[in-house]
Amino acid sequence: MGKRRVITIGDKESGSGKKQSVSMAPKGTKRRNLTKGQIHIKSTYNNTIVTLTDLNGGVISWSSAGLLGFKGAKKATPYAATNIVNSLLEKTKKVGLKEVEVFVKGIGSGRDSAIRAIAANGLGIVSISDTTSIPHNGCRPPKPRRV
Repeated sequence: MGKRRVITIGDKESGSGKKQSVSMAPKGTKRRNLTKGQIHIKSTYNNTIVTLTDLNGGVISWSSAGLLGFKGAKKATPYAATNIVNSLLEKTKKVGLKEVEVFVKGIGSGRDSAIRAIAANGLGIVSISDTTSIPHNGCRPPKPRRV
């Protein structure tokens, strides 16, 4: 996970000295300790993506059905959604998360099972909000097909 750097303590020129190995955290990683967070669930007909963020929206971790090895139509199943949430929460056990706000987007079949999996893993759900976009007479429909 982290790199190891060897540090020599003593005289550099003569070459005498003790060598000591020190572990370093990889670049760009921060240790975060938060009790409240947000979980964004994007569920489509083809896939389900679950993202864990802090309260400002900064991504801490994410998981998807394709990442777990599901292929094709199996990516959008409720079973895949529960596995995605379990995988995500396994990755982020060290963070110390206790309460989450859940934001659901999309119309796939993994929506409900993902929320149930969050509750089953012992996280307190503060709120659930549906952020699925709804067209209000938006784009003009395509012309009828001529054969």
